[in-house]
Amino acid sequence: MIAPPLRSNAIDLIGNTPLVLLKGPSEASGCEIYGKCEFANPGASVKDRAALYIIRDAEARGDLKLGGCVVEGTAGNTGIGIALVANALGYRTIIVMPDNQSKEKMDTLRALGAELVLVPPTKYSDCNHFVHTSRRLAEETDGAVWANQFDNTANRKAHIEGTAQELWEQLEERVDGFTCAAGTGGTIAGVGMGLKQLDETVAIALTDPHGAALYNYYANGELAAEGSSVAEGIGQGRITGNLEGAPIDTQFRISDEQGLEWVARLLREEGLCLGLSSGINVAGAVALGQYLKRQGRDTPRVATILCDTGFRYLSTLYNRDWLTAKGLPVFDWLKN
Repeated sequence: MIAPPLRSNAIDLIGNTPLVLLKGPSEASGCEIYGKCEFANPGASVKDRAALYIIRDAEARGDLKLGGCVVEGTAGNTGIGIALVANALGYRTIIVMPDNQSKEKMDTLRALGAELVLVPPTKYSDCNHFVHTSRRLAEETDGAVWANQFDNTANRKAHIEGTAQELWEQLEERVDGFTCAAGTGGTIAGVGMGLKQLDETVAIALTDPHGAALYNYYANGELAAEGSSVAEGIGQGRITGNLEGAPIDTQFRISDEQGLEWVARLLREEGLCLGLSSGINVAGAVALGQYLKRQGRDTPRVATILCDTGFRYLSTLYNRDWLTAKGLPVFDWLKN
């Protein structure tokens, strides 16, 4: 067994995450479905990658200097990644988050030393939206930069240079398809662009939750949302700077119930404790695999993102009362 390489600092632990064959989804689709284990990053989510690239980009431009501050509006995971990277590099952090996100994310941000500002959830067009609030705070804070993860393309660059290259190498230069949901759009656009540079025949699919507008945009050319989802950190109602030019070949809409089915199965059958966004991504990967089989591809290899750990949602997704209140199915082992 080859030991993992020695890292010179904690930031070097970001990326190069494991890739795992998902048995249940592979059998359900008749394909090879692989999950990129982004919960293995130091901040336990895929957002560590964007956080590192955004901060390094601000340093390179001379906008962020030692002792400065990074301000961001986030559903939580990007804020956690930013707080960790900022701590390692000598910066303060101010995080603005909607107050309907999981308690675990709020507690984690406070534990990391970030200044946490909670605001009511509202539409992006509202000036009090968490993104606009974070921009104003950055403008009002001396020595601060606004991370702007939605429109700052350093976000997707992290996936063009990192995630896509890793997937290509891990799958021995044979990737038939890739899919994930869009929050900022950085992951789906960046991985899509990176893989297309390596093989233009790789199919890139958007997996969109209900309540988001991108499924209709890519299917019908119109930003229109239908339904709702309790998934945190995914779902988008506009074309962000990171989504501009994203090479989307097809799209799937996945319900919370479909995502929860895979969350339950992956935990009970394969020992993976994941969040709902990961379950939605896996459901999309199964759909993409079946789509590629109909296109004539033999045993397609499809990769997706396992975004974060389920331990971040113990008070919500893994809580019987919360699931019942949301009208969602309760996992069998929580019913007693």
